[in-house]
Amino acid sequence: MSFMKKALSRRTLLRGTGAAVALPLLDAMVPANLSTAASVANPAKLRRIGYVYIPMGFNPEPWVPQGDSLDKLPFSLEPLEKVKSQVTVVSGMELKNAYPGSHATSNAAFLSAALAKRTESSDYFLGTTVDQIAAQHIGQGCQLPSIELAMDLLNNAGQCDNGYACVYQNNLSWSSPTTPLPAEAHPRLVFENLFGEGGSPDTRRAALQRRGSLLDAVTQEMLRFQKQLGASDRNKVEQYLTSIREVERRIQLAEANVAENPLPDLDRPVGVPAAYADHARLMFDLQLLAFQGDITRVVSFQLAREASTRTYPEAGVPEAHHPVSHHGKNPEKLEKLAKINRFHVSLFAEFLEKMAATKEADGSLLDHSVYLYGSGMGDPDAHDHTDLPILVAGGAAGNLRGGRHVRYDKHTPLSNLHVTLLNRVGVELDQFADSNGDADELFLPLT
Repeated sequence: MSFMKKALSRRTLLRGTGAAVALPLLDAMVPANLSTAASVANPAKLRRIGYVYIPMGFNPEPWVPQGDSLDKLPFSLEPLEKVKSQVTVVSGMELKNAYPGSHATSNAAFLSAALAKRTESSDYFLGTTVDQIAAQHIGQGCQLPSIELAMDLLNNAGQCDNGYACVYQNNLSWSSPTTPLPAEAHPRLVFENLFGEGGSPDTRRAALQRRGSLLDAVTQEMLRFQKQLGASDRNKVEQYLTSIREVERRIQLAEANVAENPLPDLDRPVGVPAAYADHARLMFDLQLLAFQGDITRVVSFQLAREASTRTYPEAGVPEAHHPVSHHGKNPEKLEKLAKINRFHVSLFAEFLEKMAATKEADGSLLDHSVYLYGSGMGDPDAHDHTDLPILVAGGAAGNLRGGRHVRYDKHTPLSNLHVTLLNRVGVELDQFADSNGDADELFLPLT
């Protein structure tokens, strides 16, 4: 007969006034006769799924690998060098329902693979997006079934593109064909949503201002709790809380510098880091903390909105992105587009490296997560929705075979890939939107 010690709940929280801090997976949360790996593994061994959207397509020549491996990464993908063994480049995918080609439909179809109803009014209609299908199945036991993030304030209304309502361009995630989910671009609000508890936003903010830090509210509870843990678990908790405190410090620093931060454009929220890269890193770090604490298992993140006029001086491109994307085969514009592509990839690569370095169970946070990164547009000059730039990252625990370039000879629905990724995180689905198969060749058979 075997006996199990009483394990801590995976939902254990450190509570304080206005704060509730979730914890990473600890050895103390595992019954005595089970391994940590066995306790966290669902049948597919993948627990989390994320989606990152880049606008306005890409320059394919510096992006698409020459062969079937990632031994030599092309210019735009070079930042992935350290994690390329957990990345698969997928070429030849298309979004038929994004036609007629537009910015609005590129964004709208990326996660829905659905045809957006052409309207400039509030009678918009699209489809439930794959992230929300995942949230319905794997997110319901979490504090937040999903989180929706962006880099821009989405305050546009009315018509934004070719007779389409702005809602299509502003929202990646839809919980139903008529219910778009707004994305949050302000790190402070995301932080409070992940770790705050109770009260209105104004009440929580006033409490934060009084004590200076959200973690200050749980200090006593943390000290009491850590006395119950072994040395390994104490280190895990300390490292996790240090990461939370560092993210909070960076948010506070950005807010303190508001008076010195001239806005580069009207889309950037007040009180976020002045540099785009610093803002994006914060948003990625918040995703990592949300996954590590099992606060959510589903994330969507829009790195910039379609038709964005954001500039990227950090990447050597002071010109606005949208005009650059209409390159007309101009070599100079194509070079700048490749630099923007590389810059966005570099931020994603940094995030993947952090996930790979975060140990969890029998592997890393990256092993137990899978991310789809890409755009709903291929050639931005033509507003084309074929040959999309697509990366799949992570997923080693689900037998994703990384370090490869998978090329489809015939244009293949992106929805095929959506079906496979949903199946791999435990959502049983045979068909989605216009899918005509799956993309199981990206994975080894599950064992």
